[in-house]
Amino acid sequence: MINKVFSSFQEAVADVHDGATIMFGGFIYKPGSPTNLIRALRDKGAKNLTVVGNWCGGADIDVLFEARQVRKAIASATVPMSQNPLSPFEKQYLAGEVELEIVPLGTLMERMRAGGGGIGGFYTRTGVGTVIAEGKEKKIINGKEYILELPLRADFAFIRARKADKMGNLIYWRSQRNFNPVMATAANITIAEVDEIVEVGELDPEDIVTPSIYVDRIVKVPGREGR
Repeated sequence: MINKVFSSFQEAVADVHDGATIMFGGFIYKPGSPTNLIRALRDKGAKNLTVVGNWCGGADIDVLFEARQVRKAIASATVPMSQNPLSPFEKQYLAGEVELEIVPLGTLMERMRAGGGGIGGFYTRTGVGTVIAEGKEKKIINGKEYILELPLRADFAFIRARKADKMGNLIYWRSQRNFNPVMATAANITIAEVDEIVEVGELDPEDIVTPSIYVDRIVKVPGREGR
């Protein structure tokens, strides 16, 4: 059995290269966010990153913008609930120092799902007649206009789960099941930070959401145990 358990977050992100595209689990702020992996990436110092996630303003990945490690963000939400003060992302975007690709939340999920499933793209009405549709192929289906959205994949996915076994099967706790399971399927290398790691066979197969085939590395959060 391949050893997927890494002893530290620094070791788990050691090969993240400049220019990498990385998906980050989590919805808004802490729920389901791989906080420790993000901080380890900041400390590593990889530059010109493309970050993919629901939120890029006022979130855990603020530390990457503060360190000026990000070249482009692909996200659904870009501003925090309070705009005072501006988030590091907002300041850099307004100064023309970082690129932004806005993707509606449902479309973002489906693009990642398509990337994980080997699907070449899909048509949706979301964004028709808006800037979202600019430059995209359009098609009339049953008398209504749709736009073509292409699959989205990444070099790495940083995700958060409740518990893993040593093979990398994952179960989640409540809101951890936001973006994490989908992102796990859509990256070349998936790294999971978890509260607890158990022996193979200890997880109930009915509870497993992400099968081990999608998970490459596991790191336990020190001092945390699964619920």
